[in-house]
Formats: sequence, structure tokens, C-alpha cells
Amino acid sequence: MADVEVRCDPDGSGWSCRVRVAEAGTVTEHQVTVRAADLARLDPGAATPDALVGRSFRFLLEREPKESILGAFDLTVIGRYFPAWEAALRQR
Repeated sequence: MADVEVRCDPDGSGWSCRVRVAEAGTVTEHQVTVRAADLARLDPGAATPDALVGRSFRFLLEREPKESILGAFDLTVIGRYFPAWEAALRQR
């Protein structure tokens, strides 16, 4: 099972998150942006997107290896590749 570490820092329109995924002796790092409006829609009541980004990466890791995850992306891009992502977030 992969170890997912998320650290989000505020930026002008939301947050910039660094994600480190360690599994099987190797590590990948990813940069994810989250807009404030997207956090409010996807995780109502959350003050920061850390948990949302973590759940999103667990969703991705159930479907693809960490090396296949983009190095830098906006969180909502996941929905373009995996249309069931938002519905799965609500169930987690």
C-alpha cells in the first residue's frame, strides 16, 4: 500500500499542494492546484484541501501506478480522466 503525504499552502486563488507518494521503495512527487471554489464544492466545510487531495490520490492509486499520475495538474483534471471521481469522493 502506498504512503501518501500531502502538504497544501495557500496561494492567490486557492492552494498549491505538494504530494509525495512512496511505494515499493520508490517515490514520486506531484504538484496539485486546488481552487477555493472547487474545495467548497467537493469537500464542503473543509478549511484546507489536504484531506481532499489525499482521498483523490488514493482514488487514483486504485486505478493506476503512481508513475502514471501527472507531475503537475489542477485537481479537477482528475474528472476528465476518471468521470466517476467526484461520485467516489462523496462515498469516501
